[in-house]
Amino acid sequence: MNFEDLGLSDKTVKAIKEFGIKEPTTVQSDVIPSILQGKDVFTIAPAGCGKTTSYVFPLLDVISRSDNMQKYILIITPDSQQSVIVSDRMAIFNKYHEINETTIKDKDEDIKKEANVIIGSPDLLVELADDDKLDLKKTNILVVDDINLIKKKKQLQNLEKILEILPTDKQNIVYTNRRSKETQDILDKILKAPEEIKVDKAKEAEAELSAQQSLPEAKPAKQHRSRQPVKDREAIDLIKKYNTFNGKTPEFLVHKGIVVNID
Repeated sequence: MNFEDLGLSDKTVKAIKEFGIKEPTTVQSDVIPSILQGKDVFTIAPAGCGKTTSYVFPLLDVISRSDNMQKYILIITPDSQQSVIVSDRMAIFNKYHEINETTIKDKDEDIKKEANVIIGSPDLLVELADDDKLDLKKTNILVVDDINLIKKKKQLQNLEKILEILPTDKQNIVYTNRRSKETQDILDKILKAPEEIKVDKAKEAEAELSAQQSLPEAKPAKQHRSRQPVKDREAIDLIKKYNTFNGKTPEFLVHKGIVVNID
């Protein structure tokens, strides 16, 4: 199985291969075709098996292929740190597309009106929506990543508030690291006859191994006396000169000694 077989576009596959990922993990193989077909999807999968990119890859294509109707995607994450991680993934593989994305890291974030993708945590999304700084009513696709971690962050109530704002006619994609009784009621509100995909224990080791083998060999991080990452001035100058990521350069590319793992 390769990424072409999953239905991804040539542009997306080219970006994936240039990054050094050779073949899809189990969760990517199972999830990508369902998302491309417009199905509601509920996925139970551990961290580190390609979960995030299993929706990033197909959603880049969904937005690019929408000729007659503009697509607007809302990705809800447990916290701002995870929002930045998802944004980095989008920036890396958006290389041959022209997709606008806004990542909400704090309540004073400047929201791009033309953004196709909005990424944020429930508390910040609710606050901005209440202040009329964010319009969520035109959302076509909802991604919740990861609902069990959102529960642990005590953000289920804010997630429900967001659901009340969103249109009912949309595609819903929900991930969790494990099934939880506390989240079942809200899952029933979100999902409509979903395709359920589970990376079970037998596949988990294979998925993690595949993810490791698909990545370029990472160099050991340099040790610095300071705990703060050191800016790579040469990289910053090249980014400004060539504008490779359309103004959304992943954070790890502008710092020295940071090793990234693609989920």
